[in-house]
Amino acid sequence: MAANSDPALDTDYHAAGFGGALQAGNKPVLILVDMVRAYVDPQSPLYAMGEAALENAVTLKAAANAAGIPVILTNVEYGPQGAEGGQFFRKVPALRNFFKGSPLGAFATGLEPGAGDVVVTKHYPSAFFGTSLASMLVAQGVDTAIICGYSTSGCVRATALDALCHGFIPLVVSDASADRDIRPHEANLFDIQAKIGNVIDTAGALDLIARR
Repeated sequence: MAANSDPALDTDYHAAGFGGALQAGNKPVLILVDMVRAYVDPQSPLYAMGEAALENAVTLKAAANAAGIPVILTNVEYGPQGAEGGQFFRKVPALRNFFKGSPLGAFATGLEPGAGDVVVTKHYPSAFFGTSLASMLVAQGVDTAIICGYSTSGCVRATALDALCHGFIPLVVSDASADRDIRPHEANLFDIQAKIGNVIDTAGALDLIARR
């Protein structure tokens, strides 16, 4: 669950029928959502205080690579007019930071794609929307998505929701994800746990990777 969870709120949600547990399957994938420089550079307008999350994500990626678990890294890229992003690009002017060639769109240090890793370039919040990710994972027999990245309230949540809708078990790693403020971070972790998937920490994700 999210840090600083309110016991009374937890009780209310459980009494209403939210928060059922999902059991991780036998074939996980690690999805690193938009873990690019824009969110870890203090000079970036999108800075999300993501350094601690990055450190944990680097650890998870190394463990997944060593265990032979597929690793997907997503990024965002637009042409000069942002036409690929449609209304999303109009709604969020900050996406101009991801015009093709922007240094802010480069993967954060330690998460450079390696041999065997797959890069999925997207134009909308979810890593699944408008990409071949779902069919790629189905073809590999994947049943569980370990998800982390930036930001919790945006692309991480959207990716977790679409993972669920495509039949994958979403496991969101709380301390390997970050947002520009702790409040949306924690609120979205709470809601993900209640309605979308399971919220775990890095230690739990590492244990799952080791057991698979």
